[in-house]
Amino acid sequence: MTTSQALSRFSQLDTTTVSDALDFLAMPGATVGVLPLWNCPRIVGRASTVQLGPKREAAPTVHLISPVIAAINSADRVLVIAGGTDGVSCWGDILANAASVKGIRGTVIDGYARDIEANEALGYPLYGRGATMVSARNRVIQVASGTPIAFGGVTVSEGDYVIADRCGTVFVAQERIDEVLDLAERIQRRQDGMVKAVRSGRSVEAVMHDKEFEAIKVGQTQ
Repeated sequence: MTTSQALSRFSQLDTTTVSDALDFLAMPGATVGVLPLWNCPRIVGRASTVQLGPKREAAPTVHLISPVIAAINSADRVLVIAGGTDGVSCWGDILANAASVKGIRGTVIDGYARDIEANEALGYPLYGRGATMVSARNRVIQVASGTPIAFGGVTVSEGDYVIADRCGTVFVAQERIDEVLDLAERIQRRQDGMVKAVRSGRSVEAVMHDKEFEAIKVGQTQ
């Protein structure tokens, strides 16, 4: 399966369904509390990872994240940023404009951002743990990019798959995307059928019995 095919299928799912598939497969990937910072569209794409850290020297540095944006040359990328400091911004309006020009699909931050209204005016999808006005300048620097990062308790590698919506942000390791998609699509079909059953008058106790969910896991379709 090609990357574009995987992304096309991935885009038909939501974070809850993908999270359920990861649960069934005993895989990490779901994070908690990284939510849209404005009423923005969902994000589906592949991770370009950025590791931040505290600035410890007085010498000027290249502004964090800007080298990563400059190097991106594909249309499937999501910036995945970790290592910020509580209450200090990892993202602002100039970076958002630069990312938009490069066709980046959005940004997810295990931390804080500012200039939320500017991102909204631009229509740039932005997810994080909260908003702040405090600048990263002289406080936070970029220490690595394109390397595995720890994001909300999940290890995210360059090229991993990202999906984010109002329920949160979920990652799927690129080497496991085929089996996760197969199972998530099966879960989605099963749950659609369960909703129809409830709406048709079937007992919700019967529809939501544990055995019905176990049937998803073993691949039954009755």
